[in-house]
Amino acid sequence: MPPPLALLLTTIFVVFLFLRDMRERPTVTGALWIPLLWMLILGTRGVSEWLGWAGTDNTPSGLAEGSPLDAAVYFSFQLVAVFVLLRRRLSWATALSHNPWVAIFLAYCALAIFWSDFPFVSLKRWIKVLALPIMVLVVATEPDPQEAVRRLLKRSAYVLVPFSILLIKYYPALGRGFSQWTGEAYNTGVTTNKNVLGCVCLLLGFFFVWHLLTNLRREKTRERRNELVLCGAFLWMIGWLLSMADSATSVMALAVGISAVLLLGLRFVDKRYAGAYLVAVVLAFGSAEFIFGVSDTLIRALGRDSTLTGRTELWDVVLNVDINPILGVGFESFWLGDRAERIWAKYWFHPNQAHNGYLETYLNLGWLGLTLMVSWILSTFRRVASILLSDFDFGRFRMGLLAIVVVYNWTEGALTGLSLIWFAFYITAIDYPQARRPIENFRGARQTGEASALPFCEASSPRRLRHAG
Repeated sequence: MPPPLALLLTTIFVVFLFLRDMRERPTVTGALWIPLLWMLILGTRGVSEWLGWAGTDNTPSGLAEGSPLDAAVYFSFQLVAVFVLLRRRLSWATALSHNPWVAIFLAYCALAIFWSDFPFVSLKRWIKVLALPIMVLVVATEPDPQEAVRRLLKRSAYVLVPFSILLIKYYPALGRGFSQWTGEAYNTGVTTNKNVLGCVCLLLGFFFVWHLLTNLRREKTRERRNELVLCGAFLWMIGWLLSMADSATSVMALAVGISAVLLLGLRFVDKRYAGAYLVAVVLAFGSAEFIFGVSDTLIRALGRDSTLTGRTELWDVVLNVDINPILGVGFESFWLGDRAERIWAKYWFHPNQAHNGYLETYLNLGWLGLTLMVSWILSTFRRVASILLSDFDFGRFRMGLLAIVVVYNWTEGALTGLSLIWFAFYITAIDYPQARRPIENFRGARQTGEASALPFCEASSPRRLRHAG
């Protein structure tokens, strides 16, 4: 098929999906386009790269400066999102009081700017990271936050998945690249590298598996049948893309997330003891690792060597760098200046992350920052475990997503900067209680043009919420 024809057919298909989505009249507002467009940029390439404008040199100074165009685009999205929250009369005190660990961690990151070697760069990156909770709050303050999450992920899949297939098959100059380590060709789709493509497939694949299981529990209707067909089609496309990405980390994390969702769905699993099950799993894996060394077997099964493609060697190198072990080097400042130059002298491919999010946090924020992050993760686990008792379907979605974040962050620096995994963690971790109001009222008000004046529904009121179509 000629590439222009493939582009035309793909565009028609994507337009059809969005028209179908709008015909379903979902209980979301037009403001959801803000986090959607932001997420699409986050999951693909920067605006400067799409336009062919070289915005960043591959040097420590170039990485510190970044692309002015991309910075302006991201900051514009933040301003618009804040404007939406102000129009919605968001109670910042309520948001902070219900998410104390978010506030504590971000406040500590702000303090870490003061002992950074590059405080101005650190400040710019901290402001950029604030987009994560801001975008999640836009979603959380939608009339139906659960449906907003569904629509956000479905609509992002409508763009990211078909166009990734298009670029790989018909526009290889845009959809493929070459490995810095081996020189071998790999597939990127609409993203910048195969690991980001794997991350996109990981999150969207997990969502559609969960969405499929949720719809299987519904009554047999035409709407249910259409959703099952949609899930099947996208799971097939995502499976193909995941095989093309060859991202072992994404495959492993996806298996863990799906396993968590399936195990929680078993009848004999008592949801009240989720914490005990977690401890049992950790102890079982620890014992198996100590006795049998199962991690090496698992790594070989994924087609990787015991060094995790050189990651463990890099971990040894960065751990030998002289830093303040309690406070770290400052917020997102490790891969700047002389430190990066010394490490790059040992690696021709010039790494700019430790490929371990927990290690990355230690390097930048020290033991104190790492302790805060782990505490935040454990607090999120406790919150999600309690939600399982009142909102099983969405609770196990968040639990599976949390499991994915924890596993993926072991071999990728995912919980730093702007990344889809970091965004997924904020979706899992943040709650914003709101005044209750029936969804039907929103539909009627939207038809009369009064939807923007309605109070928002509570995010944790599952029994009242309809499953998204």
